[in-house]
Amino acid sequence: MKILLPIDGPKTALAAVRHVIQLQLAGLKTSCVLVNVQESATLYEVVVAHDRDAIADVKRDAGSDLLAPAEALLQGAGIDFESEVAAGTPATLLIELIENYRCDAVVIGTHDLGPVTMALLEHSPVPVTVLRLPETEDGEG
Repeated sequence: MKILLPIDGPKTALAAVRHVIQLQLAGLKTSCVLVNVQESATLYEVVVAHDRDAIADVKRDAGSDLLAPAEALLQGAGIDFESEVAAGTPATLLIELIENYRCDAVVIGTHDLGPVTMALLEHSPVPVTVLRLPETEDGEG
């Protein structure tokens, strides 16, 4: 089963990774697609930086840094994965990536049912598991 794991930084995302690891330990053969979606450059960023490529590099590096802890957890568990840092509107792009990678499911960790989570629940072509964690569980809030 190929599972899409949106990774946006907070420890809630790592809770989703740990959930997938538990599924694997329980006998479900999994592989994962780790995705971090960076918002497109704002007009302010373009005006200040004067270089779209530099902005893209910074966003790609930031996304890679956010993916690193999830990658380490999956490597430690021996789970195959692919990683992608993408740029665009998160909700729309995640739906596209589900289809592009031919994922069978999505697992997402969150504190609340924000717009991206709601969009996934409403428009995903595959089942979505939402791990809704209290804000105090990861020291936030």
